[in-house]
Amino acid sequence: MGPSAREQRRLQEERHWASGARGEELLAASLERRCPEVLILHDRRMPRSRANIDHIAIAASGVYVIDAKRHHGKIRIARPLFGGAQLRIAGRDRTKLLDGLDRQVGVVRAALADFAPDVTVHGCLCFIPPEGLLSDVGLPLLGTLKMSGYELLAPRKLARRLRRPGVVTPERALALHAELATRLPAA
Repeated sequence: MGPSAREQRRLQEERHWASGARGEELLAASLERRCPEVLILHDRRMPRSRANIDHIAIAASGVYVIDAKRHHGKIRIARPLFGGAQLRIAGRDRTKLLDGLDRQVGVVRAALADFAPDVTVHGCLCFIPPEGLLSDVGLPLLGTLKMSGYELLAPRKLARRLRRPGVVTPERALALHAELATRLPAA
């Protein structure tokens, strides 16, 4: 007799969690290699929640809330005749991923509200390619998908965004990093 349905669900959740954790590690290594000048906080706890924020990058162009994802299949924005736009990954509606990102961006904005209200907080989903593949994450090769004001990026495009010039000086970036590290502790 094989594992029960409950045990199968638990095992599947553990595999998904491990895959997601590995994706976060791969993205962290990629960003550290491609953007050594950008300060990054990894795996931060969200207040009053079991959820976490994968990465917060403090760059010259602002603060970036980065939600790393390891989904396989074509990624597109569907605009049905009725109803709102949908984020479709491998044909499945994954629009709720943007709701989660929106909550994370809100938490970071709230954490900076009294300390740095003038700093722009960006949010993005960053899709990590499967192990062994260098670039196939299912995103279009040209252009950038954007939904609900958030970009859907591959690691290389994200690194280019983080290296853009801006008004946040290195000294201010250090202060923002320290304040966010205090207000959003490690998970």
